[in-house]
Amino acid sequence: MTRLAICPGSFDPITYGHLDIIQRGAKVFDHLIVAVFNNQSKSPLFDVEERLALIKEVTKDMDNVSVDSCEGLLMEYAEEKNAQAIIRGLRAVSDFEYEMQITSMNRKLNEEIETFFMMTNNQYSFLSSSIVKEVARHKADTSDLVPPAVEKALEEKFNS
Repeated sequence: MTRLAICPGSFDPITYGHLDIIQRGAKVFDHLIVAVFNNQSKSPLFDVEERLALIKEVTKDMDNVSVDSCEGLLMEYAEEKNAQAIIRGLRAVSDFEYEMQITSMNRKLNEEIETFFMMTNNQYSFLSSSIVKEVARHKADTSDLVPPAVEKALEEKFNS
């Protein structure tokens, strides 16, 4: 049986912190789907198609990683894909309470699908897509925060 996990997020944009979790998750599972969800409570800088393209670009060398988008409930998507697990990254204790609530609800929806938390590499513990967008908006250097393709896309967004 193929061990399949889903790494969900809005990825607006994907950062080196996200990529760290994706790379490490891909080592643990046979196949990892990076699933882009559209968070209705956020106003995205990049549309879903742009986010998909950026993630595909930065994961193109990872043979067991695929990229997809989804609307609706994560657990319904996970069931549809026959996933055994969800991978979530944690940066700090402040993430834990929110993630615990989400995981509890997901468990209520489907107790067969496990959630695995990975602590983000310390060098990315401060990093969020919101911070990246703010830094890029002010034309500061983002090269140590996001892959080159994302850095270029941010420059194009904020220079247009």
